[in-house]
Amino acid sequence: MPLRFLTAGESHGPGLVAILEGLPAGLALAQADIDHDLARRQQGYGAGPRMKLEQDTAHILGGVMGGLTTGAPLAFVIDNQDHAKWRGRAVEALTTPRPGHADLTGAVKYGYTDLRPALERASARETAARVAVGSACRQLLAQFGIQIGGYVCSIGEVEAALENMPLPERIAGALASDVSCPDPAASAAMRQRIQQIMQARTPRAG
Repeated sequence: MPLRFLTAGESHGPGLVAILEGLPAGLALAQADIDHDLARRQQGYGAGPRMKLEQDTAHILGGVMGGLTTGAPLAFVIDNQDHAKWRGRAVEALTTPRPGHADLTGAVKYGYTDLRPALERASARETAARVAVGSACRQLLAQFGIQIGGYVCSIGEVEAALENMPLPERIAGALASDVSCPDPAASAAMRQRIQQIMQARTPRAG
């Protein structure tokens, strides 16, 4: 059976939900490993205050008994800890689409006049559910000796020198870097470039 997943939830709603279908029965699935990957998601350099606020835990609601998958769909929920301060709060409508976001797409597809439903659903917050799903898939692949890793080669004009660096060293170096770059000199330059962009950006309207 192919692996398929579905997510639901909004950025400032009660929480995020993910359902993963297709995992075989009998797979050891450790929630601590999933939470570890969720914590990694929040550690990138330049992360916004929302990333620092949430301490994400993926509560497993179904598909696991006694630490082993049952073969049924796996269900997670990740609580949004700042939901309480938004509950019942009147929020001004967003009517001007922001470049590079899903605002205009949502308005065209669903007929929104207030673009916030598109904003809430397409928020980076939703990626927490995808990280939880990916972490479960990572644990499945590990049973076959397959490891997943990645690294950043460049940010803007800053490029890492990786030609003579073996792949395992690249992945290990990326895990130790807050910009996921295994080249220490390039990592420092990337942090500086990110800081420059953050300081130069203008406040957005709406």
